Amino acid sequence: MNPHLLSKNHLRDIPKTVHGGQAWRLGDVEDYSHNLNPFGPPEDIKDIIDSSIQGIDHYPDDDCAELKGVISKKFGVSKEGIIIGSGSSDIIRMFPNTFIDRGEKAVISVPSFAEYSQQCRVAGCEVVWNPLPAKDGFRIDYDSLVKRSKGAKAVYICNPNNPTGMIERRKDILSFVDHCASEGIMVFLDETLLELVPDYKDITCSGYAEKYPNLVVACSLTKSFAIPGIRIGFGFANPALIDEMNKVRMTWNVGTMEQNVAKVLIGERMGHVEKAAELMSSESKWMHSQLESIGFPVVDSDSYFYFNPVDGLGMDAKGFVDRMLKNRIMVRNCSSFGPDFASYVRFCVKDRARNERFVAAVEDSMR
Repeated sequence: MNPHLLSKNHLRDIPKTVHGGQAWRLGDVEDYSHNLNPFGPPEDIKDIIDSSIQGIDHYPDDDCAELKGVISKKFGVSKEGIIIGSGSSDIIRMFPNTFIDRGEKAVISVPSFAEYSQQCRVAGCEVVWNPLPAKDGFRIDYDSLVKRSKGAKAVYICNPNNPTGMIERRKDILSFVDHCASEGIMVFLDETLLELVPDYKDITCSGYAEKYPNLVVACSLTKSFAIPGIRIGFGFANPALIDEMNKVRMTWNVGTMEQNVAKVLIGERMGHVEKAAELMSSESKWMHSQLESIGFPVVDSDSYFYFNPVDGLGMDAKGFVDRMLKNRIMVRNCSSFGPDFASYVRFCVKDRARNERFVAAVEDSMR
């Protein structure tokens, strides 16, 4: 083969990322492998989408000015401190391509969302892993993280962490951001899953991002409104950082329809998200109790999804996933997060009726 037709050298050993949320391919399988709002989209989502087509006969507003205005009012930040993306994955792609030079280091916890390391490696960055030990409940040891981040260009934090479900306190995160600012280190904070946590407003750092010279906070409507097929994400940062990210952002990256849908959901439908957060908090306690009562080795979680080993049942993640599929329920095989997690699965919490079926399926799968 002509070598000029090959990809860049540093891309050749990068595998494609693996994600959950694939049960739709299998027909009538209940998907517990993703972390979406269990109520689904708002009941009037079809009407919202139908009304969003106005303006599709011209190019989208590349600045997303009206949408930024809605987000600015809802989150109490300036429009200049907002960037819009095609899902939070778009913000994740922009970050290393804007701020991290080839060969510079990015510190990423493991296990955590695979797209961070993927996009860093695509940008030519060197990834430094920060292990989250199971014996510590997969929580961040900030003293260890400070040492590991010495000499790095950026550090990634996911809150709550995907796949572990553990939540970091705002004061701990901002204290670490302060330290990083003094060392010239960027911090990428992913809060994509946080709005489905009841005390979200006491944890989020979105309203603080403009005050820091080194912090980018990513958010999305994917999980909170259960609309992964409509790609809407947004980020918060100091306006000077937003200006730099806009140099990397693809022109017209968010279409007119997506902007119009997002304006309605953020401006008028956040109660839908708050209702789901309260339900899942209650159901998480119920599910934990029920799984414990049938002898399943359920672990603690700070949020509405669980990162759970199943080796105590004499099987690996694939074996458990296969057994659950026989009961028409899909859980996430977490072996893709690394060889240390070959026995881990991830599952979420939904409403009581579906959670009862989930617990019954788990009990059957343990036999």
